[in-house]
Amino acid sequence: MSASEFSYPHDTLRQLAADVLRHARELGAAACETDVSEGFGQSVTVRRGQVETIEYNRDKGIGVTIYLGQQRGHASTSDFSPKALRATVEAALSIARFTAPDPCAGLPEAGLLANKKMDLDLYHPWDLPVEEAIALARHCEQAAFAVSPMVKNSEGASVSVQQSQFVSANSLGFMDGFPTSRHYLSCAVIAGENESMQRDDWYTTSRDPVRLASPEAIGDYAARRALSRLGARKLSTRSVPVLFEATLAAGLIGNFVHAASGGALYRKSSFLLDSLGTQIFPEHIQISERPHLRNGLASSPFDDDGVATHDREVVENGVLKGYFLSTYSGRKLGMPTTGNAGGCHNLIVKSGKLDFNGLLREMGTGLLVTELLGQGVNYVTGDYSRGAAGYWVEGGEIRYPVQEITIAGNLKDMIKGIVAVGNDVLVRGSKQVGSILVERMKLAGA
Repeated sequence: MSASEFSYPHDTLRQLAADVLRHARELGAAACETDVSEGFGQSVTVRRGQVETIEYNRDKGIGVTIYLGQQRGHASTSDFSPKALRATVEAALSIARFTAPDPCAGLPEAGLLANKKMDLDLYHPWDLPVEEAIALARHCEQAAFAVSPMVKNSEGASVSVQQSQFVSANSLGFMDGFPTSRHYLSCAVIAGENESMQRDDWYTTSRDPVRLASPEAIGDYAARRALSRLGARKLSTRSVPVLFEATLAAGLIGNFVHAASGGALYRKSSFLLDSLGTQIFPEHIQISERPHLRNGLASSPFDDDGVATHDREVVENGVLKGYFLSTYSGRKLGMPTTGNAGGCHNLIVKSGKLDFNGLLREMGTGLLVTELLGQGVNYVTGDYSRGAAGYWVEGGEIRYPVQEITIAGNLKDMIKGIVAVGNDVLVRGSKQVGSILVERMKLAGA
């Protein structure tokens, strides 16, 4: 796969966006916004040394949103021909005519739109021939099998290369876009014999392939995780401290983000209603949003509305300083947008002084959670109940693996009861956080 095989020059995407805006104006739209994008990629999976799948993807699309006053219509197409562009604008216009007015609909205020060019180093093409991708996946899986003869089977090792580019524009004069890349390498294996078998996995992801962990390291660690789960026991019901491994701590912060997002708030389906300015975390918790980190997995100079993004403090000394609002949800709540249409941008939870082993010692006796199952989160009440697996800890040391348990609590109590955040930060997405130790949760077992 060639590293620069976009089907269209970036200037062509800009011209397509300009054509959409012109058609909308000529057809009588009060306002219009459009997104033009294309992407391509390659994914290879090897299982037990044999190539299992080779997939290529190539996608493109144009989305058009038309406003007639406060009536909104949207249509999209994957056909970039002039005839299709005009037909898509006409379809969006027709939908708008039959849509009920929404007083919160419309483009952002012009003064909020991004107007500064910014290179955030988000595009690192990976010229990876399929033969080399297969070799990388094989090395990864071989490293897993080499750890122990107890590693009996594999769900495969995968290598994925993904690259895309886009242009966003609206009738207020905003037009911007850029290419991006995202690559990953993963491995999942099964260890044990007969009825005593355990599965685990590991992966690495980055915009820049140079920053990916080596295939040997990924395979080795995936195998060691699976082996460490052999002989897992059940636990009796009790209330204990719970340590969320960094990979799962990001999900816990994601629960907070969902509850503090405009959609949940204006629908009154959040346990954080009317929480702005109140202390919802302990005083030692600081959460920042840093949209302009170079090479960041969630970096962007603007959000999906075209609104400029800015560094901000979301939580200071445990106090909620800001929600996550788009133009629309902000208007629904009578508040300004925070530049979060489409999600958060590099949310960083300040690390404490303890590393992972330090957190285990701080917990003393309790549960280390390394896997969560199910979706048992009620954002209206905050009730939290999920299947879990991990390790029982005593005296600050891991004693044995555990499985078939449920952890339960209330998100409001859980985030208020965060004892410590580790410095073992693992960056895999839009939330950057180390392992999180929660003071106490209910553990339901045998």
